[in-house]
This record gives sequence, C-alpha cells and structure tokens, in this order.
Amino acid sequence: MSENGIDSSYEIPSEIWTRIVPLLPQTKRNKKKTGRPRMDNKKAITAILYVLRTGCQWKALPRTLGASSTVHDRFQEWKRDGVFRRMWINGLKLYDEKVGINWKWQSMDGVITKAPLGGKSTGPNPTDRTKSGTKRSLLVDGQGIPIGITVDCANRHDMKMTRVTLQSLVICRPESTLKTHQHMCLDKGYDFPEVYELLEDYGYIIHIRKRGERNYKLIPRYRTRRRWVGERTHSWMNRFRRLLIRWEKRVDNYVAILHFACAWITYKRCRLFG
Repeated sequence: MSENGIDSSYEIPSEIWTRIVPLLPQTKRNKKKTGRPRMDNKKAITAILYVLRTGCQWKALPRTLGASSTVHDRFQEWKRDGVFRRMWINGLKLYDEKVGINWKWQSMDGVITKAPLGGKSTGPNPTDRTKSGTKRSLLVDGQGIPIGITVDCANRHDMKMTRVTLQSLVICRPESTLKTHQHMCLDKGYDFPEVYELLEDYGYIIHIRKRGERNYKLIPRYRTRRRWVGERTHSWMNRFRRLLIRWEKRVDNYVAILHFACAWITYKRCRLFG
C-alpha cells in the first residue's frame, strides 16, 4: 500500500514518469489568482490510471487521489492537448529502440464492447440482441504491440474498418521492399476483394483465411500462429475495466482513454526488456 492508502500497483513507476513529464503541457501559475495550488501532475495521472484500471466512475474516485472534478478536468485538458496520443507514440519509440517493432508480421482485428449510454460511434450490437455497442479495430505488430486503433458502431463490418484502421497508425511505417517484406494476417471477416486491393496498395503480402474454409489441416499454420497476437492484445486491453464497457458518450473521450491504455501496454512491455 502507498502513503495515500491505494494499492501501489496503481502508482506510476518512476522510469515511466520521467518519459511522460516532457509530454505534458507547460502551465504558468497566475500569481494574482488566489485559491488552492494546481493539482500535481503525477497525482492527476495516477488518478486517471486508477479510473482506467478499475473502471470506477469519476465521482467514485477515492478522495486520497484528489477531487474527482479536478481529475476529470485534467483529463479533459490533456485530451484536448493530445497528451495520451503523444504518450503512446513516445512508448512506441522507446519500444523500437529497446526491442524493435516487428513490422514483418502485422495483424488486425476488431472486437465489440457494450455501450449502454450510446453516443457517437455506437450502434446495435448484432451479437447482443441489438443492444447499444461499439467496435474497436486494432492494428498490432508481430509481437502484439498496438500501433493503430479506431472505433465505430458495433454493427460496422470489420472489412469496412480496414482503411481507417490502417490510417490510424500513430508512427511512420517503413516502406515494404523485396528485402523487408511486410505480411498482414487477417481472419475471414476481411475476405473481400476491396480488402485485397487496399492491402496490395499498401504493399503487404496478404494472408487471409478464406470464407468457407473448414478443413483446418489445409490452413497454413502461419495464418493462425501470426494472427492470434491481435486477439491477445484485445485481451490485454480488456484487463482495463474501463474498456470492458464503454461509459463515455463522447467518442473523443473514449479514444483518449484507449490511447492511454495503448500507451500503458507499450510502456509496460518496454520494462520487461529492461
């Protein structure tokens, strides 16, 4: 337990915090303004991480982490400034330096989550009696590190989200050449001519399971062996209870919290490799 009575696992590790500090906007204190001093940035981001991991309402934040309205205001401020997206990009650069992003094998997959409050980019969930839901489409490298993400209605087909998911890439993708081929592994939900044309334009070597392919012995092993990492990354993201159910009505708030989750996953993977 930390000094504020909260599990220490919710604390921002010092090595990660040193990477985050330069990404935060600089604010000048108004000497003429009276009242309480501005909330400490590290305390604010720890509180936001607590909401992400536990899934609690903003108003349910433990008072030891700060006033809920102050923490939510800081989240809104950083969202507008693009802090969480910059954190994700910074984490990917660090991961690329320490380990190396595996551009050779990439995969893409979508997952549907409930969105009971509705809002933009929500729609009837075809797998849950047409209740309100949202779909997130994720692009990962060969090790499952998230490199692109987008959201849309729950009834949007995976195939329809292919282009926007590729465009959501947050870092520069190296060019695919004869010496450095880039492979894209997808499930049968992407088995459509327009997807093949799009991926060919992007220079990928395409591996898509065919619709109606039932004999698993005839399916090349690399298709499933390389594709499962995307499903694992979705599992990593679902461990953040705030993402199990979408409670944000505004899609920009939801995207910001997704970016924070992607950044946290990337930073944690960097720590595993020292």
